[in-house]
Amino acid sequence: MKKFAHSIQAIAAVLALSTLSAPAHAALKKGDAAPLFTTSGALAGKAFSFNLDEALKKGPVVLYFYPKAFTQGCTLEAHAFAEAMDDFRAASASVVGMSNDDIETLKRFSTEACRDEFPVARATPGLIRSYDVALNRPGMSAELSDRTSYVIARDGRIVMVHSDLDWREHVSRTLAAVRALKSK
Repeated sequence: MKKFAHSIQAIAAVLALSTLSAPAHAALKKGDAAPLFTTSGALAGKAFSFNLDEALKKGPVVLYFYPKAFTQGCTLEAHAFAEAMDDFRAASASVVGMSNDDIETLKRFSTEACRDEFPVARATPGLIRSYDVALNRPGMSAELSDRTSYVIARDGRIVMVHSDLDWREHVSRTLAAVRALKSK
């Protein structure tokens, strides 16, 4: 019986560790109501306040959560979104990058990586929980972080979720989802 108990404990430990080795997948699904929030952020190097409810009144919103400003993948993803901003604007959509970086870092990132084309905002601990993303925290490796993009329709419903640490398809997938909304 003692051997059996040790086996169960060993299996439980392996299962617990295996959940730490892969990024979490977004719990919010297509059709879910997007949690509304207000947070601080930066656009073109200047601080501003972002309110999702207000942004949705103007059109669909792409929220893309990225692990850490100025890391290779996050910088390349920001460049890709910046290059596609004319297409997002043509579809009446807003793009907001979300991370748990501090405001001073976001100010620099909004200019240097986002090229003054779109804002980046603070993903607070509550917001990270609401959107069920794992962002880079002290002591957490980038491999355990999520890179999750949400497209939110004007009615506040999530119409697309893409969660993949590889940044390369986030722009094309979110743009396709935004364009599909415009054609309805």
